[in-house]
Amino acid sequence: MTADAAGTAEEAARFHRRLAAFEGRPAATAGRGKDAVNEPMIRHWCEAMGDGNPAYRGPDAIAPPTMLQAWTMGGLSGHTDRSSAYDELFALLDGAGFTSVVATDCEQEYLRPLRPGDTITFDAVIESVSPRKTTKLGTGHFVTTRMDVRAGGQPAGTHRFRILKYAPAGRPAKDPAPRPKTAAVRPRPVVNRDNEGFWDGVREHRLLIQRCTSCTALRFPWLPGCNTCTSPDWDTVEASGAGTVFSYVVMHHPPFPAFDPPYAVALVELAEGVRMISNITGVPYDKVRIGMPVQLEFLRVDDDLELPVFRGSEG
Repeated sequence: MTADAAGTAEEAARFHRRLAAFEGRPAATAGRGKDAVNEPMIRHWCEAMGDGNPAYRGPDAIAPPTMLQAWTMGGLSGHTDRSSAYDELFALLDGAGFTSVVATDCEQEYLRPLRPGDTITFDAVIESVSPRKTTKLGTGHFVTTRMDVRAGGQPAGTHRFRILKYAPAGRPAKDPAPRPKTAAVRPRPVVNRDNEGFWDGVREHRLLIQRCTSCTALRFPWLPGCNTCTSPDWDTVEASGAGTVFSYVVMHHPPFPAFDPPYAVALVELAEGVRMISNITGVPYDKVRIGMPVQLEFLRVDDDLELPVFRGSEG
């Protein structure tokens, strides 16, 4: 290790010790959910997720467990019960040049079901701050916050949320005479015994949707059993190919091999009522809109792979 490298490592270690002093300090104390657990929010969540589980409807309904964080969120106006420690930690990171932030992952543990009418309270703590890490996005520190959620004063679940506070990596200078690149191979879809029938249909230019033969509910993506009535018996119906853009995101960064950003990825609602994620073709990425009519087509990616995509129209 050179003297310069050793000095840089020592500096990083000293800075991490300052960050680690925040571990265990509260991020929020005696926080209160802005709304009690309620049926409208449950309904909206289920509609957005396409989750028709009957446990989330009716007089004995429970909230989907993965809504745990939703009951604690402060909305655009935020919360007034956040501690100063969290702001101080972010100010320290910002001052050191780690000004960008990206959420990386979360972990949840469920201790009891939440039901309409439950009042939500929570405490949050800065659980850990990692040593300096170098990622493709840039160099920074992972900050993990743990939130302990209670319903009616009783423990209901734990939510860990991890972000990366980082200094964006500089873009490399363009090579004035770039060498030709070998075309990257598009990632292969995972084909298993539960979904191989779907991919068999794609090879025949047919978009197949599973249908429960007990309750006739349609489902997508393919699953081994019905999430409405739990029956394992099913057949298929062929989609007409018509749909609309239910939601979408434009991918700008980071670039992946075989993909050329920016491009639009959409959640398409088929005419049959199920939704699937796919690319939108035929229109520029910045012309994609919610509600845009789209039509199924099949895109030949390479000699071994063809994918269902949806063509939009600016008109």
